[in-house]
Amino acid sequence: MTELRKQLAALQAQLAQNSATAAPAAETAKKIDDLREQQEIQQAEIATHEQSKVESASKYSLKLTGLLLFNGFVNTGGVDTPDTPTISSPGAGSTGASMRQTMLGFYATGPHIFGASSFADLHIDFYGNPQVSAGNYAGGYYGHPSVPRLRTAHAGLLWDDTELSFAFDRPLISPDSPSSLVSLAVPALAWSGNLWQWNPQLELSHTIPAGPNRFIKFESALIDTQDTLMPPLATSAYTQESLYTSLSEQSRWPGVEARIALTGSPAEQHGNHFGVGGYFSPHLLPNGTRYNAWAATLDEQLQLPHRFELTGSAYRALGLGGLGGGAYKDFTYVESDKGGGYYYHPLDDVGGWAQIKKRAGQRLEFNGAFGIDNVFAHELSRTPVPINYGYSYLARNHTATGNVIYSPSAYLLFSLEFRHLTTWSTTGAPSNSNVVGLGAGYSF
Repeated sequence: MTELRKQLAALQAQLAQNSATAAPAAETAKKIDDLREQQEIQQAEIATHEQSKVESASKYSLKLTGLLLFNGFVNTGGVDTPDTPTISSPGAGSTGASMRQTMLGFYATGPHIFGASSFADLHIDFYGNPQVSAGNYAGGYYGHPSVPRLRTAHAGLLWDDTELSFAFDRPLISPDSPSSLVSLAVPALAWSGNLWQWNPQLELSHTIPAGPNRFIKFESALIDTQDTLMPPLATSAYTQESLYTSLSEQSRWPGVEARIALTGSPAEQHGNHFGVGGYFSPHLLPNGTRYNAWAATLDEQLQLPHRFELTGSAYRALGLGGLGGGAYKDFTYVESDKGGGYYYHPLDDVGGWAQIKKRAGQRLEFNGAFGIDNVFAHELSRTPVPINYGYSYLARNHTATGNVIYSPSAYLLFSLEFRHLTTWSTTGAPSNSNVVGLGAGYSF
Protein backbone atom coordinates (compact mmCIF):
# COMPACT_ATOMS: atom_id res chain seq x y z
CA MET A 1 0.00 0.00 0.00
CA THR A 2 2.84 2.40 0.86
CA GLU A 3 4.58 1.67 -2.43
CA LEU A 4 1.36 2.32 -4.37
CA ARG A 5 0.93 5.68 -2.66
CA LYS A 6 4.51 6.65 -3.64
CA GLN A 7 3.88 5.66 -7.28
CA LEU A 8 0.59 7.58 -7.30
CA ALA A 9 2.27 10.74 -5.96
CA ALA A 10 5.07 10.48 -8.55
CA LEU A 11 2.57 10.12 -11.41
CA GLN A 12 0.55 13.09 -10.18
CA ALA A 13 3.74 15.21 -10.15
CA GLN A 14 4.54 14.01 -13.67
CA LEU A 15 1.02 14.91 -14.80
CA ALA A 16 1.47 18.44 -13.48
CA GLN A 17 4.78 18.84 -15.34
CA ASN A 18 3.35 17.56 -18.61
CA SER A 19 0.04 19.39 -18.46
CA ALA A 20 0.94 21.24 -21.65
CA THR A 21 1.15 18.01 -23.63
CA ALA A 22 -2.23 16.33 -23.99
CA ALA A 23 -1.09 12.85 -25.05
CA PRO A 24 1.40 12.23 -22.22
CA ALA A 25 -1.10 13.64 -19.75
CA ALA A 26 -3.79 11.25 -20.97
CA GLU A 27 -1.40 8.30 -20.71
CA THR A 28 -0.32 9.29 -17.23
CA ALA A 29 -3.93 9.74 -16.13
CA LYS A 30 -4.68 6.19 -17.30
CA LYS A 31 -1.78 4.88 -15.22
CA ILE A 32 -3.11 6.76 -12.22
CA ASP A 33 -6.57 5.23 -12.69
CA ASP A 34 -5.02 1.73 -12.94
CA LEU A 35 -3.06 2.30 -9.74
CA ARG A 36 -6.18 3.54 -7.95
CA GLU A 37 -8.04 0.41 -9.07
CA GLN A 38 -5.23 -1.83 -7.75
CA GLN A 39 -5.28 0.08 -4.49
CA GLU A 40 -9.04 -0.43 -4.09
CA ILE A 41 -8.66 -4.16 -4.77
CA GLN A 42 -5.91 -4.46 -2.18
CA GLN A 43 -7.96 -2.54 0.35
CA ALA A 44 -10.91 -4.89 -0.22
CA GLU A 45 -8.65 -7.92 0.26
CA ILE A 46 -7.22 -6.45 3.46
CA ALA A 47 -10.74 -5.81 4.75
CA THR A 48 -11.66 -9.44 3.98
CA HIS A 49 -8.69 -10.72 5.97
CA GLU A 50 -9.69 -8.51 8.89
CA GLN A 51 -13.15 -10.12 9.09
CA SER A 52 -13.93 -12.54 11.91
CA LYS A 53 -12.70 -16.07 11.14
CA VAL A 54 -13.74 -19.50 12.36
CA GLU A 55 -11.60 -20.33 15.35
CA SER A 56 -10.81 -23.83 16.60
CA ALA A 57 -10.13 -24.73 20.22
CA SER A 58 -6.55 -25.59 19.27
CA LYS A 59 -6.07 -22.11 17.73
CA TYR A 60 -4.65 -23.74 14.59
CA SER A 61 -5.91 -23.08 11.04
CA LEU A 62 -9.41 -24.35 10.30
CA LYS A 63 -11.04 -24.12 6.86
CA LEU A 64 -14.74 -24.76 6.26
CA THR A 65 -15.90 -26.06 2.90
CA GLY A 66 -19.18 -27.18 1.43
CA LEU A 67 -21.34 -27.76 -1.62
CA LEU A 68 -25.00 -26.75 -1.64
CA LEU A 69 -26.32 -29.13 -4.29
CA PHE A 70 -29.69 -29.38 -6.03
CA ASN A 71 -30.47 -32.49 -8.09
CA GLY A 72 -33.37 -33.12 -10.42
CA PHE A 73 -33.93 -36.58 -11.91
CA VAL A 74 -36.07 -38.48 -14.41
CA ASN A 75 -36.00 -42.31 -14.39
CA THR A 76 -37.75 -44.01 -17.30
CA GLY A 77 -37.86 -47.38 -15.50
CA GLY A 78 -37.76 -48.79 -12.00
CA VAL A 79 -34.59 -48.21 -9.97
CA ASP A 80 -33.40 -48.97 -6.46
CA THR A 81 -33.06 -45.36 -5.20
CA PRO A 82 -34.71 -42.62 -7.32
CA ASP A 83 -32.25 -39.74 -6.79
CA THR A 84 -29.06 -41.86 -6.89
CA PRO A 85 -29.99 -45.00 -8.89
CA THR A 86 -27.42 -47.78 -9.21
CA ILE A 87 -29.48 -50.71 -10.57
CA SER A 88 -32.56 -51.09 -12.74
CA SER A 89 -35.66 -53.05 -11.76
CA PRO A 90 -39.17 -53.60 -13.16
CA GLY A 91 -41.27 -50.49 -12.64
CA ALA A 92 -42.79 -47.39 -14.19
CA GLY A 93 -40.03 -44.94 -13.30
CA SER A 94 -40.06 -41.69 -11.34
CA THR A 95 -39.39 -37.95 -11.50
CA GLY A 96 -38.34 -35.70 -8.66
CA ALA A 97 -35.74 -33.50 -7.01
CA SER A 98 -33.50 -33.65 -3.97
CA MET A 99 -31.02 -31.58 -1.99
CA ARG A 100 -29.83 -34.26 0.42
CA GLN A 101 -26.54 -34.68 -1.44
CA THR A 102 -25.46 -31.29 -0.06
CA MET A 103 -22.08 -31.64 1.65
CA LEU A 104 -20.27 -29.90 4.50
CA GLY A 105 -16.67 -30.33 5.59
CA PHE A 106 -13.61 -28.89 7.22
CA TYR A 107 -9.87 -29.10 6.83
CA ALA A 108 -7.59 -28.38 9.77
CA THR A 109 -3.84 -28.16 10.18
CA GLY A 110 -2.11 -28.72 13.49
CA PRO A 111 1.29 -28.68 15.14
CA HIS A 112 4.48 -30.25 13.80
CA ILE A 113 5.20 -33.59 15.46
CA PHE A 114 8.25 -35.78 14.89
CA GLY A 115 9.22 -33.56 11.98
CA ALA A 116 5.84 -33.94 10.29
CA SER A 117 2.89 -31.58 9.82
CA SER A 118 -0.40 -32.79 11.26
CA PHE A 119 -3.77 -32.48 9.53
CA ALA A 120 -7.39 -33.57 9.73
CA ASP A 121 -10.48 -33.34 7.54
CA LEU A 122 -14.08 -34.51 7.70
CA HIS A 123 -17.02 -34.42 5.28
CA ILE A 124 -20.71 -35.12 5.88
CA ASP A 125 -23.84 -35.06 3.75
CA PHE A 126 -27.57 -35.46 4.47
CA TYR A 127 -28.05 -38.90 2.96
CA GLY A 128 -28.11 -40.89 6.20
CA ASN A 129 -30.50 -43.69 7.10
CA PRO A 130 -31.54 -43.85 10.76
CA GLN A 131 -32.91 -47.37 10.29
CA VAL A 132 -29.53 -48.89 9.38
CA SER A 133 -28.08 -50.69 12.40
CA ALA A 134 -24.59 -50.11 13.75
CA GLY A 135 -23.40 -53.35 12.18
CA ASN A 136 -24.04 -52.05 8.68
CA TYR A 137 -21.76 -49.68 6.84
CA ALA A 138 -22.50 -46.01 6.42
CA GLY A 139 -23.28 -46.24 2.72
CA GLY A 140 -26.64 -47.92 3.17
CA TYR A 141 -28.83 -48.52 0.15
CA TYR A 142 -31.69 -46.36 1.36
CA GLY A 143 -31.70 -42.83 2.69
CA HIS A 144 -33.88 -40.57 4.79
CA PRO A 145 -34.14 -36.84 4.17
CA SER A 146 -32.23 -34.41 6.41
CA VAL A 147 -30.24 -37.00 8.37
CA PRO A 148 -26.51 -36.16 8.49
CA ARG A 149 -24.16 -38.96 7.48
CA LEU A 150 -20.41 -39.30 7.80
CA ARG A 151 -18.87 -39.50 4.34
CA THR A 152 -15.10 -39.39 4.73
CA ALA A 153 -12.58 -38.45 7.42
CA HIS A 154 -8.79 -38.32 7.69
CA ALA A 155 -6.30 -37.45 10.41
CA GLY A 156 -2.57 -37.98 10.17
CA LEU A 157 1.02 -36.89 9.90
CA LEU A 158 2.66 -35.78 6.67
CA TRP A 159 6.42 -35.77 6.06
CA ASP A 160 8.14 -34.78 2.78
CA ASP A 161 7.67 -38.24 1.22
CA THR A 162 5.75 -40.27 3.83
CA GLU A 163 2.21 -40.12 5.23
CA LEU A 164 0.67 -41.97 8.20
CA SER A 165 -3.05 -41.48 8.75
CA PHE A 166 -6.32 -42.81 10.07
CA ALA A 167 -9.09 -42.64 7.48
CA PHE A 168 -12.71 -43.40 6.78
CA ASP A 169 -12.62 -43.48 3.00
CA ARG A 170 -12.75 -45.53 -0.19
CA PRO A 171 -10.29 -48.45 -0.52
CA LEU A 172 -6.73 -47.36 -1.28
CA ILE A 173 -6.63 -50.07 -3.99
CA SER A 174 -9.30 -48.01 -5.82
CA PRO A 175 -8.04 -44.39 -5.69
CA ASP A 176 -10.05 -42.87 -8.56
CA SER A 177 -13.72 -42.24 -9.21
CA PRO A 178 -15.67 -41.14 -12.32
CA SER A 179 -16.66 -37.47 -12.56
CA SER A 180 -20.26 -36.60 -11.73
CA LEU A 181 -22.17 -33.74 -10.13
CA VAL A 182 -25.50 -35.57 -9.86
CA SER A 183 -24.20 -38.69 -8.09
CA LEU A 184 -22.15 -37.74 -5.02
CA ALA A 185 -23.90 -39.44 -2.09
CA VAL A 186 -23.29 -42.72 -3.89
CA PRO A 187 -20.35 -42.19 -6.28
CA ALA A 188 -20.81 -42.57 -10.02
CA LEU A 189 -20.69 -46.18 -11.30
CA ALA A 190 -21.11 -47.53 -7.76
CA TRP A 191 -22.02 -51.23 -7.94
CA SER A 192 -21.02 -51.08 -11.62
CA GLY A 193 -17.29 -51.59 -11.20
CA ASN A 194 -16.37 -48.63 -8.97
CA LEU A 195 -15.04 -49.93 -5.63
CA TRP A 196 -15.96 -47.02 -3.41
CA GLN A 197 -17.34 -48.22 -0.08
CA TRP A 198 -16.10 -46.12 2.83
CA ASN A 199 -14.47 -48.14 5.62
CA PRO A 200 -12.20 -47.37 8.60
CA GLN A 201 -8.52 -47.71 7.66
CA LEU A 202 -5.03 -47.15 9.06
CA GLU A 203 -2.85 -46.11 6.13
CA LEU A 204 0.88 -45.72 5.51
CA SER A 205 2.36 -44.46 2.22
CA HIS A 206 5.87 -43.65 1.04
CA THR A 207 7.03 -42.09 -2.25
CA ILE A 208 10.50 -42.37 -3.79
CA PRO A 209 11.91 -40.70 -6.96
CA ALA A 210 12.36 -42.99 -9.96
CA GLY A 211 13.74 -40.55 -12.55
CA PRO A 212 12.77 -37.18 -14.05
CA ASN A 213 9.08 -36.61 -13.30
CA ARG A 214 8.73 -40.23 -12.16
CA PHE A 215 7.91 -41.49 -8.69
CA ILE A 216 7.07 -44.85 -7.14
CA LYS A 217 4.43 -44.79 -4.43
CA PHE A 218 4.10 -47.62 -1.89
CA GLU A 219 0.85 -47.82 0.09
CA SER A 220 -0.44 -50.21 2.73
CA ALA A 221 -3.39 -50.22 5.11
CA LEU A 222 -5.28 -52.15 7.74
CA ILE A 223 -9.01 -52.05 6.98
CA ASP A 224 -12.15 -52.87 8.97
CA THR A 225 -14.45 -54.10 6.21
CA GLN A 226 -18.15 -53.67 6.97
CA ASP A 227 -20.90 -56.06 5.86
CA THR A 228 -23.54 -55.76 3.20
CA LEU A 229 -27.22 -56.15 4.13
CA MET A 230 -27.50 -59.85 3.21
CA PRO A 231 -29.98 -61.33 5.75
CA PRO A 232 -29.32 -64.65 7.53
CA LEU A 233 -31.37 -67.74 6.82
CA ALA A 234 -31.10 -68.84 10.43
CA THR A 235 -31.28 -65.98 12.92
CA SER A 236 -30.50 -68.42 15.74
CA ALA A 237 -26.94 -68.60 14.40
CA TYR A 238 -26.44 -64.96 15.39
CA THR A 239 -25.54 -63.88 18.91
CA GLN A 240 -26.39 -60.46 20.32
CA GLU A 241 -22.79 -59.38 19.72
CA SER A 242 -22.72 -60.60 16.13
CA LEU A 243 -25.76 -58.48 15.27
CA TYR A 244 -23.58 -55.38 15.78
CA THR A 245 -20.23 -56.58 14.47
CA SER A 246 -19.22 -57.36 10.91
CA LEU A 247 -18.04 -60.77 9.76
CA SER A 248 -14.50 -59.45 9.41
CA GLU A 249 -14.58 -58.06 12.96
CA GLN A 250 -15.79 -61.42 14.27
CA SER A 251 -12.74 -63.07 12.70
CA ARG A 252 -10.61 -60.93 15.10
CA TRP A 253 -8.17 -60.15 12.27
CA PRO A 254 -8.14 -56.88 10.31
CA GLY A 255 -8.14 -56.84 6.55
CA VAL A 256 -5.03 -55.65 4.73
CA GLU A 257 -4.51 -53.64 1.53
CA ALA A 258 -1.40 -52.90 -0.49
CA ARG A 259 -0.75 -50.89 -3.65
CA ILE A 260 2.30 -49.92 -5.72
CA ALA A 261 1.94 -47.12 -8.28
CA LEU A 262 4.15 -45.41 -10.84
CA THR A 263 3.20 -41.73 -10.85
CA GLY A 264 4.20 -38.57 -12.67
CA SER A 265 3.87 -36.36 -9.59
CA PRO A 266 4.31 -36.77 -5.83
CA ALA A 267 0.69 -35.61 -5.56
CA GLU A 268 -0.73 -38.57 -7.46
CA GLN A 269 -4.12 -37.02 -8.21
CA HIS A 270 -2.44 -34.27 -10.26
CA GLY A 271 -0.80 -36.42 -12.94
CA ASN A 272 -0.43 -39.75 -14.66
CA HIS A 273 -0.36 -42.91 -12.59
CA PHE A 274 -0.57 -46.66 -13.00
CA GLY A 275 -1.06 -48.90 -9.98
CA VAL A 276 -1.51 -52.54 -8.97
CA GLY A 277 -3.10 -53.52 -5.69
CA GLY A 278 -4.29 -56.35 -3.50
CA TYR A 279 -6.78 -56.87 -0.67
CA PHE A 280 -7.20 -59.71 1.85
CA SER A 281 -9.71 -59.91 4.71
CA PRO A 282 -10.60 -62.95 6.90
CA HIS A 283 -14.33 -63.40 7.65
CA LEU A 284 -16.03 -65.58 10.27
CA LEU A 285 -19.51 -66.80 9.34
CA PRO A 286 -22.35 -67.34 11.87
CA ASN A 287 -22.06 -71.14 11.54
CA GLY A 288 -18.43 -70.99 12.66
CA THR A 289 -16.79 -71.46 9.27
CA ARG A 290 -14.40 -68.99 7.72
CA TYR A 291 -13.67 -67.57 4.31
CA ASN A 292 -11.12 -65.05 3.08
CA ALA A 293 -12.29 -62.14 0.95
CA TRP A 294 -9.64 -61.01 -1.53
CA ALA A 295 -9.13 -58.80 -4.58
CA ALA A 296 -6.46 -58.09 -7.19
CA THR A 297 -6.75 -54.66 -8.85
CA LEU A 298 -5.34 -52.44 -11.58
CA ASP A 299 -5.87 -48.68 -11.86
CA GLU A 300 -4.62 -45.97 -14.19
CA GLN A 301 -4.93 -42.32 -15.13
CA LEU A 302 -3.36 -40.99 -18.32
CA GLN A 303 -3.15 -37.39 -19.55
CA LEU A 304 -3.62 -37.60 -23.33
CA PRO A 305 -3.02 -35.03 -26.10
CA HIS A 306 -5.58 -32.31 -26.84
CA ARG A 307 -6.65 -32.15 -23.17
CA PHE A 308 -8.11 -35.65 -23.06
CA GLU A 309 -7.78 -37.82 -19.95
CA LEU A 310 -8.32 -41.58 -19.55
CA THR A 311 -9.07 -43.03 -16.11
CA GLY A 312 -10.11 -46.52 -15.07
CA SER A 313 -9.86 -49.50 -12.76
CA ALA A 314 -10.39 -53.28 -12.90
CA TYR A 315 -10.59 -56.12 -10.37
CA ARG A 316 -10.89 -59.86 -9.89
CA ALA A 317 -12.15 -60.75 -6.43
CA LEU A 318 -14.00 -62.94 -3.93
CA GLY A 319 -16.52 -61.69 -1.35
CA LEU A 320 -16.28 -58.05 -2.42
CA GLY A 321 -19.58 -56.62 -1.14
CA GLY A 322 -17.89 -54.77 1.71
CA LEU A 323 -15.85 -52.71 -0.80
CA GLY A 324 -18.71 -51.92 -3.18
CA GLY A 325 -18.67 -54.91 -5.54
CA GLY A 326 -20.07 -58.41 -5.66
CA ALA A 327 -23.56 -57.34 -6.77
CA TYR A 328 -24.36 -55.97 -3.28
CA LYS A 329 -23.36 -59.14 -1.42
CA ASP A 330 -20.37 -61.15 -0.18
CA PHE A 331 -21.88 -64.63 -0.22
CA THR A 332 -24.95 -66.69 -0.99
CA TYR A 333 -26.54 -69.81 0.49
CA VAL A 334 -25.97 -73.06 -1.36
CA GLU A 335 -27.79 -76.31 -0.71
CA SER A 336 -25.64 -79.06 0.78
CA ASP A 337 -24.86 -82.04 -1.43
CA LYS A 338 -25.94 -84.26 1.46
CA GLY A 339 -29.38 -82.68 1.44
CA GLY A 340 -31.44 -81.20 4.22
CA GLY A 341 -29.30 -78.13 4.75
CA TYR A 342 -27.28 -75.33 3.25
CA TYR A 343 -23.91 -73.64 3.60
CA TYR A 344 -22.47 -70.21 2.92
CA HIS A 345 -20.71 -69.74 -0.40
CA PRO A 346 -18.54 -66.60 -0.99
CA LEU A 347 -19.08 -65.20 -4.48
CA ASP A 348 -16.47 -64.74 -7.18
CA ASP A 349 -16.58 -61.38 -8.91
CA VAL A 350 -14.99 -59.50 -11.79
CA GLY A 351 -15.51 -55.93 -12.91
CA GLY A 352 -14.17 -52.47 -13.56
CA TRP A 353 -14.81 -49.11 -15.19
CA ALA A 354 -13.24 -46.60 -17.59
CA GLN A 355 -13.83 -42.91 -18.27
CA ILE A 356 -12.67 -40.56 -21.02
CA LYS A 357 -12.64 -36.85 -20.15
CA LYS A 358 -12.31 -33.88 -22.50
CA ARG A 359 -11.53 -30.47 -21.03
CA ALA A 360 -12.71 -27.54 -23.15
CA GLY A 361 -10.99 -24.73 -21.29
CA GLN A 362 -10.91 -24.12 -17.56
CA ARG A 363 -14.70 -24.03 -17.08
CA LEU A 364 -16.12 -26.82 -19.23
CA GLU A 365 -15.57 -30.58 -19.35
CA PHE A 366 -17.22 -33.56 -21.04
CA ASN A 367 -17.15 -37.08 -19.57
CA GLY A 368 -18.14 -40.49 -20.89
CA ALA A 369 -17.83 -43.66 -18.80
CA PHE A 370 -18.81 -47.32 -18.65
CA GLY A 371 -18.65 -49.77 -15.73
CA ILE A 372 -19.61 -53.37 -15.01
CA ASP A 373 -19.78 -55.62 -11.96
CA ASN A 374 -20.33 -59.32 -12.59
CA VAL A 375 -20.88 -62.15 -10.09
CA PHE A 376 -20.70 -65.57 -11.71
CA ALA A 377 -24.33 -66.54 -12.27
CA HIS A 378 -23.82 -70.30 -11.82
CA GLU A 379 -22.86 -69.65 -8.18
CA LEU A 380 -26.13 -67.80 -7.54
CA SER A 381 -28.37 -70.32 -9.29
CA ARG A 382 -27.70 -72.90 -6.58
CA THR A 383 -29.34 -70.78 -3.85
CA PRO A 384 -31.87 -73.19 -2.26
CA VAL A 385 -34.64 -70.94 -0.95
CA PRO A 386 -36.03 -67.49 -1.73
CA ILE A 387 -34.41 -64.76 0.38
CA ASN A 388 -36.15 -61.57 1.42
CA TYR A 389 -33.47 -59.35 -0.04
CA GLY A 390 -33.83 -57.37 -3.24
CA TYR A 391 -30.28 -58.04 -4.43
CA SER A 392 -30.16 -61.79 -3.67
CA TYR A 393 -30.30 -62.95 -7.28
CA LEU A 394 -28.59 -59.92 -8.83
CA ALA A 395 -25.81 -61.36 -11.02
CA ARG A 396 -24.58 -58.53 -13.24
CA ASN A 397 -24.97 -54.78 -13.39
CA HIS A 398 -23.55 -52.30 -15.85
CA THR A 399 -23.91 -48.57 -16.37
CA ALA A 400 -23.10 -46.34 -19.36
CA THR A 401 -23.05 -42.62 -18.60
CA GLY A 402 -22.16 -39.27 -20.11
CA ASN A 403 -22.25 -35.77 -18.66
CA VAL A 404 -21.20 -32.19 -19.19
CA ILE A 405 -20.02 -30.10 -16.21
CA TYR A 406 -19.88 -26.32 -16.55
CA SER A 407 -18.45 -23.91 -13.98
CA PRO A 408 -19.06 -20.26 -14.94
CA SER A 409 -17.14 -19.20 -11.83
CA ALA A 410 -15.04 -20.80 -9.13
CA TYR A 411 -18.14 -21.22 -6.95
CA LEU A 412 -20.96 -22.19 -9.34
CA LEU A 413 -21.38 -25.63 -10.91
CA PHE A 414 -23.96 -26.95 -13.39
CA SER A 415 -24.27 -30.38 -14.95
CA LEU A 416 -26.51 -32.40 -17.23
CA GLU A 417 -26.06 -36.18 -17.15
CA PHE A 418 -27.50 -39.22 -18.89
CA ARG A 419 -27.17 -42.79 -17.64
CA HIS A 420 -28.34 -46.13 -18.97
CA LEU A 421 -28.65 -48.92 -16.39
CA THR A 422 -28.90 -52.61 -17.30
CA THR A 423 -29.31 -55.23 -14.58
CA TRP A 424 -29.37 -59.02 -14.90
CA SER A 425 -30.74 -61.55 -12.41
CA THR A 426 -30.14 -65.28 -12.50
CA THR A 427 -33.49 -65.77 -14.27
CA GLY A 428 -35.61 -63.70 -16.61
CA ALA A 429 -34.83 -60.85 -18.97
CA PRO A 430 -32.58 -57.95 -17.90
CA SER A 431 -34.11 -54.72 -16.62
CA ASN A 432 -33.27 -51.38 -18.22
CA SER A 433 -33.72 -47.78 -17.17
CA ASN A 434 -32.63 -44.46 -18.62
CA VAL A 435 -31.73 -41.76 -16.11
CA VAL A 436 -31.54 -38.04 -16.83
CA GLY A 437 -30.05 -35.96 -14.04
CA LEU A 438 -29.63 -32.23 -13.54
CA GLY A 439 -27.23 -30.78 -10.98
CA ALA A 440 -26.75 -27.22 -9.77
CA GLY A 441 -24.34 -26.43 -6.99
CA TYR A 442 -22.81 -23.56 -5.05
CA SER A 443 -19.40 -24.34 -3.63
CA PHE A 444 -18.01 -22.45 -0.64
